[in-house]
Amino acid sequence: MIIDVRRMTYDRKVLKIMKNKLTLLLTALCFIFICTCAVSAQDGKLTQITFSLDWTPNTNHTGVYAAKALGYYEEAGLDVQIVQPSENGALLMCAAGQAQFAVDAQDTMAASLDLDEPLGVTAVAAILQHNTSGIMSRAGDGITSAKGMEGKVYSTWDIPVELEMIRYCMELEGADFSTVKLIPNNITDEPAALRAHQTDSVWIFYGWSGINAEVNDFDFDYWDFRSISEDLDYYTPVIIANNEFLQNSPETAKAFLAATVKGYEYAIEHPEEAAEFLIAGDNTGSLEDARDLVYASQKWLSDQYTADAASWGVIDPARWDAFYNWLFSNGLTAHNLTGIGFTNEFLP
Repeated sequence: MIIDVRRMTYDRKVLKIMKNKLTLLLTALCFIFICTCAVSAQDGKLTQITFSLDWTPNTNHTGVYAAKALGYYEEAGLDVQIVQPSENGALLMCAAGQAQFAVDAQDTMAASLDLDEPLGVTAVAAILQHNTSGIMSRAGDGITSAKGMEGKVYSTWDIPVELEMIRYCMELEGADFSTVKLIPNNITDEPAALRAHQTDSVWIFYGWSGINAEVNDFDFDYWDFRSISEDLDYYTPVIIANNEFLQNSPETAKAFLAATVKGYEYAIEHPEEAAEFLIAGDNTGSLEDARDLVYASQKWLSDQYTADAASWGVIDPARWDAFYNWLFSNGLTAHNLTGIGFTNEFLP
C-alpha cells in the first residue's frame, strides 16, 4: 500500500480551511442571532402606556395621534395604546390605574376632587388654552347673548355646573333663568336638531360643532362663556394622569408629555397632515366620511392649542384657581379646590 504523504497533507489543509470557514460562519450566525435578540429585547423594553380618550376620536386628540404616527412615542421608549373610555368614563378609568393618562376637563374633574377622599388624578397638560364652548341657536331667534335665552327652549345634560353657568351668565345680563324651558339633551347633530326645531339652544364646543355648522352651511347665532365672565374661562379639555403612576414613574410621564408636545406642535404647523394621521388612526371609522369637517376643525383648532400661552400644555394657575373659586363661591363644591388638581411639573 502506497501512502501519499503530500495528499494527506493537502487533505489536512483543506479540512483545516473548511473548519475555519465553518467556525467563521457559525460565529457570524451567532452574531446575527445575538443582534436580533438584542433588537427584540430593545423593542420589548418599550414601556406600555394606555391613553384613554374622553369620547370618540376628534380633533382635540390630534396631537396624540400625530405623536404616535410620527414615532415620537417610540423614540421616547414608549408603546402608547389609544383606547376608548370605559362605561364609567375616562377619569374613573385613569383613577383606577386602567390607563396612565386620559382626557377630561377641569369642570368635570371638580366632582372627583371634591370628595373627602379625592380620586387620584391630576391634570398634567391643557389641550386647549381657553374655554371654546358656548351656546348655539338658530340665526335670527335672538339668542345672541345669555339674555336671549329667556323664554326659549334649552337642551340640557342636567349637570349642576352646566345649569349654574347659564344661570350666572343670564343674571349678569339681567335675565331670568327660571323662564328657560329645559329639555333633555340627546342631540348628536346640533345643526340638524336646530333646523328641525327640536330645541332652540344647545351647548356646543365650537372647534367641532361650530365648525360642523359652518361646513354644513347652517346659519346660527352663538355666544361663549369666556366673553361674559373670565371666571368661566376654564381648561377644557385637559390631559390627566394617574397620581400613583406620576409618583412612581416621573421620568416616563415626562417622556410621554415631551413626545405629546411634539405631536401637538406638529399639528399646529401641519394641520392637514395631522388631520390625516387622526383619520388613519381612528379605529371607530367615524371620521372617514367626515373629512371636510376634520380638516376644517383641525385648521381652526391649530390656532387654539397654544393660543397666547408660552408653549403647548401649560396651565395658568390663576385661571385654574379662578374657576374653582367660582365653583366654591356658588355652592357647587363643598371644598375650595383652588391650588389642587393640576401641575406643570411634567411638561418639558
